[in-house]
Amino acid sequence: MALALQTFVTVKDANAALKAAGTRYLGGGTLVIRAANEGDVSVSGLVRSTDPALSAIAVAGGKVRIGASVTMAAIAHHPDLAPLAKAARAVGGPAVRNMATVGGNLFAPSPYGDFAVALLALDATVGTDDGELPIESFLAGRDNSRVIVTSVSFALPVADSFRFLKVSRIKPKGVSVLSIAAVLERVADGTVSSARIALGCMADRPMRARAAEKALLGRSLTKDGIAPALAAASEGISPITDPIASAWYRAEVLPVHLGRLLLG
Repeated sequence: MALALQTFVTVKDANAALKAAGTRYLGGGTLVIRAANEGDVSVSGLVRSTDPALSAIAVAGGKVRIGASVTMAAIAHHPDLAPLAKAARAVGGPAVRNMATVGGNLFAPSPYGDFAVALLALDATVGTDDGELPIESFLAGRDNSRVIVTSVSFALPVADSFRFLKVSRIKPKGVSVLSIAAVLERVADGTVSSARIALGCMADRPMRARAAEKALLGRSLTKDGIAPALAAASEGISPITDPIASAWYRAEVLPVHLGRLLLG
């Protein structure tokens, strides 16, 4: 199927063109091109922007801003983004990582979107031409979104506070059985003072494990200390079923892998 491609210098102009019926935004193309190739007739035209800000990475004062067109490969190799390298490398193989973008990953349905799980744990802010909004709000409304994502911003996690785990059947680039990201802050005695845990494949999009987060507060990261969090990990989840794993299996192994992540 032939697709018309329109290229604009500014995001504002690209956004205007995106309002036409059948148009989709083209970032790395790992989602929209595959959909078109698989016969998605709702895609009739592609829109892209060459705005340099979309491909920029800025790290200053403990804050990070990543343009929506930045690829997973660029993140994995950036010297100031070492804590995120594991999450970026969890997205496909080398060829996919050279194309897959931050903005596109935010729209990837489960079992994809592993980097978006990391961004949810990091409490990122999603930037668009219309302004900024918390990542949870963006993910909740992404199916009806017609604006172009321009960036993601977040505080760079302090040493050892960010953790990421992807579980797959095929190493090293298999599709996720599940993914987990966590930002854990601890006080001097080692007990958890703040916790954000994000889950992939436990719903149709990344979600927070709020019950597990709450259960970790004031606890130490030991086998006994994390037990209440593991018991609460399945609260509110609605795992997907696909050829990789059933919903039942994903729910069963979630506490196992969360425990491994928390114990480090």
